Amino acid sequence: MKEEIIVSGRMNPNIDPVLQVWHWEIPVYLFLGGLAAGILFFAGYFYLQGKSNKYRSAVKFAPFLVPIALSLGLFALFLDLTHKWYFWQLYTTIKLESPMSWGAWVLMIVTPLSILWCLTYTQELFDHWKMNYPRIYKRTRWAEKLLFRFSWVRSFISKVSEQRKPMAWIMIFMAIILGIYTGILLSAFNARPLWNTSILGPLFLVSGLSAGAASIMWLSKDSAERKLFSRIDLMLIGIELFLIVHMFMGFMASTQVQIDAAQMFMGGEFTLTFWVFVVFMGLVLPGIIEFLELKGFHIPVFIPAFLILFGGAMLRIIIVEAGQASRYLY
Repeated sequence: MKEEIIVSGRMNPNIDPVLQVWHWEIPVYLFLGGLAAGILFFAGYFYLQGKSNKYRSAVKFAPFLVPIALSLGLFALFLDLTHKWYFWQLYTTIKLESPMSWGAWVLMIVTPLSILWCLTYTQELFDHWKMNYPRIYKRTRWAEKLLFRFSWVRSFISKVSEQRKPMAWIMIFMAIILGIYTGILLSAFNARPLWNTSILGPLFLVSGLSAGAASIMWLSKDSAERKLFSRIDLMLIGIELFLIVHMFMGFMASTQVQIDAAQMFMGGEFTLTFWVFVVFMGLVLPGIIEFLELKGFHIPVFIPAFLILFGGAMLRIIIVEAGQASRYLY
C-alpha cells in the first residue's frame, strides 16, 4: 500500500477556481456591445439637437449597424454558455445586485428599440443607396418593395416615427448603461485583482463611444460630419488615456495582488501587446492621424477609424485574458 500525505487540498481538482474559463466569445460580446452603445448614444443625442439632417450618418444610417452588432454579440455570448438552453431563465427574475441581470434586461430593451429606430429611417436608407450606391440599391430593391408593399406596415412605421423623440431619450440613457455595464460585468468579479477596479466601467464606456464615433466617421461622406467626429474622437482618446493611466496608478498604490496584476503590463507577459496594440496603435497613432486631418492633411478616413476599432477590440481581449491570469494568493 502506498501512503500519501496531503498537506493541502489545493492540489485536488476543482478546489481552486479554473482560471481560463472565458475565451474569445466574451471579448467579442463586450466589444460589440460597446460599439452599439456608442452609435446609439450619438444617434439619440444629435437627433435631440435637431441635427438629424446635418449629421445623417450618425442619426439615420450608422444605427443600422446596431441590431447586427447586438445579434452577433449575443450569439457569441450564447456560444460561451455552458447550459445554453436555460438562458431564458435570466428573464424570469430581476436581481439589482447582479450585473448579469442588468445586462440581460438592458439588452432586452436596447435590441428591439434599435430595430424600431432603424425601421423609421428605412426608406431614407434605400433612397440614400439609390442616389449614392446604385449597385447596392439594385440588389436590395426587392426588400424595399416587400417592406412597403402592405399598407399596415407603412402605417406602423409612420406611427413609430412620431415617437422618435422619446425613443432618442431612452436610447441615450440605455446606451450609457450598456456601455458602463460591459466594464462592470468584469469589475464585479472581486476574485480577479485586475478586474476589481471601478475604472473599468467608465473606461469601457468611453472606449465604446470612441468606437461608435469611429464607425460614424468611417461611414460618413460629409466632410463636416467627419471633422466633427474626429474632434469628438480626439477628446474621447484623451479621456481614455487618462483613465488607463489612472487605473494603473490605482493598482500601484493598492495591495500587493493588484500591484502584481499591474506588473503584468509593466514588464510582464502582457506588456508588449497592451502598450503596442491598445495604447499606441489603438489610441496614440489614430489620435495623431486625426489631429493631422484637422490641420488639413489628407489621410484616408478608414485608417484612423480601423485603428480605433482594432484598439477597442484588443483592449477587451487583453483585459479579459489578463484578468483571468491575475488572482489572490492564499
